[in-house]
Amino acid sequence: MDIGIEEKDRKAICEALSRTLADTYTLYLKTHNFHWNVTGPMFNTLHLMFEAQYTEMAMAVDVIAERIRALGEFAPGSYAVYGKLTQVKEATDVPAAEEMLRQLVHGHETVVRTAREAFPRAAEAGDEPTCDLLTQRMQVHEKAAWMLRSMLA
Repeated sequence: MDIGIEEKDRKAICEALSRTLADTYTLYLKTHNFHWNVTGPMFNTLHLMFEAQYTEMAMAVDVIAERIRALGEFAPGSYAVYGKLTQVKEATDVPAAEEMLRQLVHGHETVVRTAREAFPRAAEAGDEPTCDLLTQRMQVHEKAAWMLRSMLA
């Protein structure tokens, strides 16, 4: 493969993207779970908001995984591997709506931090497409965290 990025740099970028993928997928699953199980006076608002967010993340995991493949590595694709790579904590119960909001804010902030950690690797290697992807992911997750946080005020 000769795309102007050294193999060692591609591998390092893909390792960082794999963590971003794992965080995004885990947050997707958590958001989908909360969409199904939210109750209370904010039900309709949160049900629709969570649906919009998990739908966006469902598309994003494909984009992230395909970038890993374009860089010549295999994308992780199992719960076992995601469990080892992710920093997003799974929800094993059904918390109250406000706690769902808090957990999702924390999850989105976690994905932002993971993407931000990956960015310098891509930038140093001159991998502009990955930098663009990471910038877009940070923007989406920062906005989602802000919107969720605003409902807690």
